[in-house]
Amino acid sequence: MSRSTPLRGVHETLGATLTDFAGWLMPLRYGSESTEHNAVRQAAGLFDLSHMGEIFVTGPQAGEALDYALVGHLSALEPGRARYTMIVDPSGGVLDDLIVYRLADEEFMVVANASNYPRVAAELTERAKAFDAAVEDRSEQYALVAVQGPHSRAILGELTDADLDGLKYYAGLPATVAGREALVARTGYTGEDGFELFVAADDAEPLWAALTEAGEPYGLLPAGLSARDTLRLEAGMPLYGNELSADLTPFDAGLGRVVRFDKPGDFVGRAALEPLKDVPPSRRLVGLVATGRRVPRHGYPVVSADGAVVGEVTSGAPSQSLGRPIAMAYVDGDLSTGLAVDIRGSREPVDVVELPFYRRKK
Repeated sequence: MSRSTPLRGVHETLGATLTDFAGWLMPLRYGSESTEHNAVRQAAGLFDLSHMGEIFVTGPQAGEALDYALVGHLSALEPGRARYTMIVDPSGGVLDDLIVYRLADEEFMVVANASNYPRVAAELTERAKAFDAAVEDRSEQYALVAVQGPHSRAILGELTDADLDGLKYYAGLPATVAGREALVARTGYTGEDGFELFVAADDAEPLWAALTEAGEPYGLLPAGLSARDTLRLEAGMPLYGNELSADLTPFDAGLGRVVRFDKPGDFVGRAALEPLKDVPPSRRLVGLVATGRRVPRHGYPVVSADGAVVGEVTSGAPSQSLGRPIAMAYVDGDLSTGLAVDIRGSREPVDVVELPFYRRKK
């Protein structure tokens, strides 16, 4: 049976189409997914992300424990800052991509994907055993709400006296929002500016209501998983299970930059990943833009001019911003011309482009 977030009643009242996602009952859409997508691009969207996991690592050697457990250099983070990183297995395969916040000198919060956070918590617990650090999965205690879009700053500013202008990208600060204690973070998964609000589970409904009221004059709409997926696809952001998996290394995904070989000491996966750092991967993640109207979907083969299968689509959807179908795919070597996607036996030509497909104007 699917688990419910603290906002399930709100979603049902709003008439959302609910679906199982990673074992959670989540809103797929509230009305039109294209309307929700465009609201985030042009105004603001409100997301329930309470299915994500929050794992705390604390203690005198919390930073060193994370340096060993993850590919990033987390002990170098200043309090109040965040970093995108990954946890890999000993062979270098990606177990999850993460955002790590340093909340204090001896306190870190690891935010993991819904489908993976029990395993991430277990791996962190095992990998931290040699360090003076404690690992605690506090996911049940938290709700996570995000407001994304060009008006997100103005909307959140109506409800908090936190210095939002001074809050840098990939940073977080404790604040009061609509009278509730929150960790206000500025990361995002849509390609737009926006904020994530970590609050106690019991505060989720009143916070959602306050944001909805404050956002009404700005055109804020609730947005579901469908819009979130098309937004992150346009922004060229990977989704675990699509662009990332235990069968792929960070280098395969073009994210070798997150692997910090310059940090002190060993880390899980180092021996497997170090030989790959200067070697072009045999396959690479690329952007595809369809020349026709048919949409390349996850799992569809990418073929060369002679019909040979040279890759596979990992994510695909119509792009509201480009007005054409787009996709991300792994393809062999440096192939970049003459490619097509096999859509149910029909070869649909595509152009290979650099990611991301969409960049917001700053």
